[in-house]
Amino acid sequence: MSTPTKSEYMLLFRGTDWHKGLSPEEIQGVVNQMKAWFDRLTAEGKAKAGKPLFQEGKIVSQKKGRSVADGPFAESKEAIGGFFLLEVSSLDEAAEVAKDFPGLNYGATVEVRPVAPECMLAVSSQEKSAAQPARASA
Repeated sequence: MSTPTKSEYMLLFRGTDWHKGLSPEEIQGVVNQMKAWFDRLTAEGKAKAGKPLFQEGKIVSQKKGRSVADGPFAESKEAIGGFFLLEVSSLDEAAEVAKDFPGLNYGATVEVRPVAPECMLAVSSQEKSAAQPARASA
């Protein structure tokens, strides 16, 4: 009997202001639902890791010389509030897991991404190098 192959998928939780307009009791209720959801996924062996992220941070870029700016910006609906690392059989299964995220009911979104075993640009570069005929040395 063969065991289905599992791969890693990252769930990125976007929308850090989902709680606006909720009472402290309602917020605590949703947080409890989120924790229960994560605990269930962990018990099922699907969630490998997960953490919320602080809203503060830094953005490093090469614009106008190498620079560091405050960010991410809390007012952004695209700000990432946390992540989970799943180990499931397919992208579709990871998306099904994401559909149960309690924060969706409050305007949060979940981005589901497969985790590559290594940098895909490096793999592509190595494949191109291997496909080129060797040059004769003079």
